[in-house]
Amino acid sequence: MTETPVGTAAPSFRSEMTVELVKHSAADTDVLWAARVSTGGENSLEELHKDPERSKGLINFLMRDRHGSPFEHNSMTFFISAPLFVFREFHRHRVGWSYNEESGRYRELQPVFYTPDAARKLVQQGRPGKYEFVEGTPEQHSLTATAMEESYRQAYETYQRLLEAGVAREVARAVLPVGLYSSMYATCNARSLMHFLGLRTQHEQAKVPSFPQREIEMVGELMEEQWAKLMPLTHAAFNANGRVAP
Repeated sequence: MTETPVGTAAPSFRSEMTVELVKHSAADTDVLWAARVSTGGENSLEELHKDPERSKGLINFLMRDRHGSPFEHNSMTFFISAPLFVFREFHRHRVGWSYNEESGRYRELQPVFYTPDAARKLVQQGRPGKYEFVEGTPEQHSLTATAMEESYRQAYETYQRLLEAGVAREVARAVLPVGLYSSMYATCNARSLMHFLGLRTQHEQAKVPSFPQREIEMVGELMEEQWAKLMPLTHAAFNANGRVAP
């Protein structure tokens, strides 16, 4: 095992994801006034002062018949810390999303790396399009953790050597693996979040099956937990109608 250069932070390893709701303007009433403007005009603003529970049937109707635009008049900003490979999948979601991620050009990247915990299913079996993941053996889990940690340590030591030699951060970062943790702000509305959840989480009420990578699903589960508290009627209608974004 290589030694960490003097003055360099020692690599650390984790398996959990971080999701914090840092800012929001999102409530079930946002769906109602946006929908009722089509028939009530300026009178739709009265929905701001009414109990949305009395109109949960309208929310369910909009979700069921896929009238999607009323679900866009809200905003949630999340702080997310996850491995780079999670963000590469995350950034495929572009409509209704805004991102700002920490930059390896402008700051020295910190040595925090992903290793799967004991609950992570390690073995893929079956043919493409019909495969499944099953539990790994204790030996496979031990090998995975050991091999990843050794690789991460070597990569980060190389990164530090390049920086110490005066190589630009934007060049030196090329030696770092996708298991490195990064952080970003992600802003979305309920409609774009529902589309994300429909693809990136598995759920017993889902009408359309999805096969997400577990690590991005962990992020999705944490985001959904916080969104459900902000818009409980919308969240319930999403589940009741098969978790298909309107």
